[in-house]
Amino acid sequence: MTLEDRIEELRSRHRTLEDQIDRESHRPFPRIESLSTLKRQKLRIKDELTELEHAR
Repeated sequence: MTLEDRIEELRSRHRTLEDQIDRESHRPFPRIESLSTLKRQKLRIKDELTELEHAR
């Protein structure tokens, strides 16, 4: 897998997590634990993306 492939994969996963967070946030009774987990995952991906983009 090339660096560009990895970056695109992470961007895709980041968008998916954004969608999941949005859906969970707009439920009548959002699950706080799920939101926290999703947000942590999104942040880890963002951190890795930042590292990889600076490595280019």
